[in-house]
Amino acid sequence: MSIEDYGGGQSRSDVLVVTTNDVPGHAVQQVIGEVFGLTVRSRHVGSQIGAGLKSMIGGELKGLTKTLVETRNQAMDRLVEQARSRGANAVLMFRFDVTEAADIGTEVCAYGTAVVIAPKS
Repeated sequence: MSIEDYGGGQSRSDVLVVTTNDVPGHAVQQVIGEVFGLTVRSRHVGSQIGAGLKSMIGGELKGLTKTLVETRNQAMDRLVEQARSRGANAVLMFRFDVTEAADIGTEVCAYGTAVVIAPKS
């Protein structure tokens, strides 16, 4: 597996997503409100067995790492789509929240504040 398999974040999009409270050189024209993208992924039995064996000898659980990256990217894509559909061109204060979902999977929520920004004049 290459490093691209473990990367995340935003590919080119018309909606800028940042973890900061503002975007340098831009002013917030309108606050649309909270947006989120949510996904829940169950664990594959084979990966759980492999992870259990790997945990006995130590090291990175690469299959689980890749699955979590894919899950986070899916949640972020859903957040961007929701922001876009509400008329936003940016999401400020972007965060992830990850929790166990009833011992059957992992819930990943990407959330932030949808806004309309424009360059300062």
